[in-house]
Amino acid sequence: MTTTLTERYIAQAIKGLPPEMQDDVRAELEASIADAIESELEQGEERGDPERTVLTELGDPGALAAGYIDRPLQLIGPKYFLTWWRLLKLLIWIVIPCVVGAVALGLAISEASFGEIIGQTIAVSVTVFVHLCFWVTLVFAILERAGADTGAEWDVDQLPEPQSTGTGRADLIAALIFLGITVGALLWDSFIGFIRVDGEALSLMNPDLWPAWMALLFVIFAIDVVLAIAIFVKGRWTTAFAVVNTALAVSFASWGLTLLGRGQLVNSEWLDFVFLQNGVGHDVLRILAVLLGFGIAGFSLWSIIDGWLKRRRDARR
Repeated sequence: MTTTLTERYIAQAIKGLPPEMQDDVRAELEASIADAIESELEQGEERGDPERTVLTELGDPGALAAGYIDRPLQLIGPKYFLTWWRLLKLLIWIVIPCVVGAVALGLAISEASFGEIIGQTIAVSVTVFVHLCFWVTLVFAILERAGADTGAEWDVDQLPEPQSTGTGRADLIAALIFLGITVGALLWDSFIGFIRVDGEALSLMNPDLWPAWMALLFVIFAIDVVLAIAIFVKGRWTTAFAVVNTALAVSFASWGLTLLGRGQLVNSEWLDFVFLQNGVGHDVLRILAVLLGFGIAGFSLWSIIDGWLKRRRDARR
């Protein structure tokens, strides 16, 4: 049996509708399409062309049917999009770094090779990222189609307060005090000692770091002081300041991790007195060394990210 384009179009449009709506929609479409074709014919068009023109202008029958039952034709519509996007970004910023740190730390403690740590960390992170995006999106897509209310209503109280970029006098004083305490603690540890054994100072830091390695560390601290003062005088973070801050963080991480990897960062006599003589095995010391290494790397990475975020905030002002 031969069917016209109009019959095929209407059949396609109503097949996804509830049964109780199909007859009414069929009748409505038949009437509207016939009127439109008649209008085209009155303008002198041939019979075959006006029918095709009218149906083309009506568009995809699936989209037409969706309009009758208010079915969304997007995965996540504007009602839920911003809530979905904000939640997804928040979870990515929280979950992915935690996964990276946890996987890398676990592999390092288990004495995996550097290549295994990098490879498995990347593989697990990508897997977690894909699952995170998929499941969060799926939940919001279901909410969209179910017509549920997320309860996320915006009001003016949600406007964020301006974030400080660390360029004020209080920030400068805090940075100088922190660096001063750090330098003071290093000098005290080396020349007076926090622990004394038989009347002699037992330093935590390896005495062999003096003078070259400790001088290098103090140079890094001195440049950091100059940077803090320059930021205060300028009143804002610039790209140059962020680059210098990155270089300082990388230099500090290289200094600490190089010495830690060589076993030269901490005084071996201090380790023997505090740990080995008290029954703590070498395996525990190795785990503590891994944790210290992650702490140094994490602090440096945080400093780099913080500097660039502050630079971006100042650039937006």
